[in-house]
Amino acid sequence: MNEVETHVLVIGGGVGGVAAALTAARRGLTVVLTEPTDWLGGVLTAQAVPPDEHVWIEQFGCTATYRQYRDAVRDYYRRHYPLTDAAREIRTFNPGGAKVSGLCHEPRVTVAVLESLLAPWRGSGRLRVLYEHEPVEAHTDGDRVEAVTLLDRRTGGTTVVRADWVIDASETGDLLPLAGVEHVTGSESAAETGEPHASDVADPLNMQPVSVCFALDHRDGEDHTIDRPEGYEEFAAARAIDWPKGQLSFVAPHPKTRQPVQHQFWPNPDDDPATIGPDYNDQRVRSLDRNLWTFRRIAARRHFRPGAYPSDITLVNWPQMDYWGGPVFGVPDAAEHSAAARRLSRSLLYWLQTEAPRPDGGTGWPGLRLRADVVGDTADGLAKTPYIRESRRIRAEHTIVEQELSLAVRGAAGAVRHRDSVGIGMYRIDLHPSTGGDPYIDIGCCPFELPLGALLPVRVDNLLPGAKNIGSTHITNGAYRMPLVEWNVGEVAAHVVAFCAQRKVAPRGVRADRALFAEFAGELDRAGIERHWPSIAGY
Repeated sequence: MNEVETHVLVIGGGVGGVAAALTAARRGLTVVLTEPTDWLGGVLTAQAVPPDEHVWIEQFGCTATYRQYRDAVRDYYRRHYPLTDAAREIRTFNPGGAKVSGLCHEPRVTVAVLESLLAPWRGSGRLRVLYEHEPVEAHTDGDRVEAVTLLDRRTGGTTVVRADWVIDASETGDLLPLAGVEHVTGSESAAETGEPHASDVADPLNMQPVSVCFALDHRDGEDHTIDRPEGYEEFAAARAIDWPKGQLSFVAPHPKTRQPVQHQFWPNPDDDPATIGPDYNDQRVRSLDRNLWTFRRIAARRHFRPGAYPSDITLVNWPQMDYWGGPVFGVPDAAEHSAAARRLSRSLLYWLQTEAPRPDGGTGWPGLRLRADVVGDTADGLAKTPYIRESRRIRAEHTIVEQELSLAVRGAAGAVRHRDSVGIGMYRIDLHPSTGGDPYIDIGCCPFELPLGALLPVRVDNLLPGAKNIGSTHITNGAYRMPLVEWNVGEVAAHVVAFCAQRKVAPRGVRADRALFAEFAGELDRAGIERHWPSIAGY
């Protein structure tokens, strides 16, 4: 058993974890960052999901370091990829020319960018990254976490990390049950939260579905059909609520009305990717109607010199692969559900290759080729890990509820303004059909704030959330789970740690003391963290 001592231990190398480690190192603290896979980046890399953002992202609405990351992605393409001259000159270059995001790109680019951002601090010895390590035990003393035991998934060995501060930035809040931190899973009841869309009865196992993403290109005239996956017949025959033709179909429910919508699909459209941008008005429906292929396309071949990319590359993350059969954490059969989610994704691919209706009246595209190399060379060709939409969430000093940000509730008044705001975000409350049997819930939101109170556990003194495990509800997690908010959470958690370490105060004291919070807020302002939205004319 190895033992390591550090100022800050960050569990989870996803979006929030990288932001936390980078910030803590920049502020002079020693950091150990753990990651259960061999890729940093979480949702943007191992889960292979391009970033969902908001309509103002190119101008404002994120932290300075998140903007540094976005700029670095585009710069990486300009430096290393064979772009056309026209593509190279596009200021807001979108590698995929996709409809869901202004920065749809290959996961490996984010891996490279995040590694480069952390490289100086690893070189100096201030930051240590432990890949393929996961927490298996927490050692506590009263209201403090003293140390965490990590398992090396490659060797089976263990390392005990003793830290002054711990940030849980794992994808599913893994450290919370290990450390006995008060937390919530699944859906709360309306009696508890007062939310208009909350369930009548709380259900800890009612969670958003996971999706196992994958990348495809299309080689016309070739046959890349995979073997029929185990369970394909069951997935094809299933008729879930609001899916009249089953999940393996181009007919899917509209998220708002739940009425059937006929989506389209055809590979490698004859389009100009420079003219295509995010459709923020209704990006999940109107864009899907046009062509699923361009919805999350991550490489548009016409952005690159002739012959460099014989085909576009698209990232498949569609409603047809949402797995709602059961939770993938916190239950005895979690591993079985994770495996079933992977089978569903491969079943969708097989259906696309063999049975999907084509615009020309035929069926199937056998030339669809699974690009395992794009998502990390996994054995089954799919993303390294499932796309996690919902985590365990801390019992916080302040829990964010629907009525603080819902457009229907708040209207022209806008979202609640928090005196302790430490960040901002914007997205719809986007709940996919759940493991508890709920249908789509789609709620318009006002641009919202991130209160410090949502990052403060009700009891534990030296552990902070650094990802989707903040004090939100099942409902509001649907808006706060987006990568730029997750980055904001991790970054602010590290700033809290550095501020409290310097002044020998507890995080709850920073929020409680208005003068102390004003001093802390000044540090955030100087660090380029936007804490309030500007006035947006006509919103």
